[in-house]
Amino acid sequence: MGGEMASRIKVEIIGSGNIGTDLMIKILRTSRVLEMGALVGIDPDSEGLARAQRFGVPTTDRGLEGLLAMPDWQDVGIVFDATSAAAHQRHSEACAIAGKVMIDLTPAAIGPYVIPEVNGDSHLDAANVNLVTCGGQATIPIVAAVSRVATVPYAEIVSSIASRSAGPGTRANIDEFTQTTARGIEIVGGAKKGKAIIVLNPAEPPVMMRGTVYTLSQGASEQEIERSVEEIVSRVNAYVPGYRLKQKVQFERFGSNNPITIPGVGVFEGIKSSIFLEVEGAAHYLPAYAGNLDIMTSAGLRIAEKIAARKLAQRAA
Repeated sequence: MGGEMASRIKVEIIGSGNIGTDLMIKILRTSRVLEMGALVGIDPDSEGLARAQRFGVPTTDRGLEGLLAMPDWQDVGIVFDATSAAAHQRHSEACAIAGKVMIDLTPAAIGPYVIPEVNGDSHLDAANVNLVTCGGQATIPIVAAVSRVATVPYAEIVSSIASRSAGPGTRANIDEFTQTTARGIEIVGGAKKGKAIIVLNPAEPPVMMRGTVYTLSQGASEQEIERSVEEIVSRVNAYVPGYRLKQKVQFERFGSNNPITIPGVGVFEGIKSSIFLEVEGAAHYLPAYAGNLDIMTSAGLRIAEKIAARKLAQRAA
């Protein structure tokens, strides 16, 4: 057992809500390189903390202060923040002082914007890894897929999630969500201008997470765009099994006879691509319709395992 744990990187999670609890369960069930150190919350009656205790995971309901007082704090390599954008600044500063890598599942956008299968390998040494937003994790790979074969003057995404899967943290961060996602579309996705919209769908029974991506592009054919999109969907599906295209990519051409004008972009001639996605959750802890939360915890796990593998390789060298 000791040898097995020595081949893992210890992690702790701040935030005992739905995202933190689901991430903990994913780590316990599936990870071969991460070891759960503790789950941190601020509500002593939290269901997440109670569940962690049943799993034998150490807990504290004293927030950041409790985390810093944990007996194995010095052995922790990675800390996940599953709280809120407002709280993340303080958490990030404390972890930076202690030399811990922080993976940010809030829209605080302090560290570099990271989508694991787009630019994750470029930021394995970052002190703070920013996972953008759930909408960003679902849609930015698609924008990046178009950008790698064409020039993309404009990209717009609409992320629709079940209202019941939007907890207090998500609702409190709506402004940060749209701003951070739009910026991620530009920085990671490669679009010259990005726009993001979130829709909380109140339908009953709750619907799956849906993502719609519109790109305006020049310099590549429909076939090249379609192949690139299908390839990135396959890569994301490898760690988010419920991530899929709802239908084939739809195309519309605009030429000198029928150009369109986009605010902030100007007159456009080229190809408009419409890509429709669905994200079904793995239902480790969250309901299957909460794909918006599942894709965040899956992305967090994916990038943490990449960082842990690098740390373990350095340790063995």
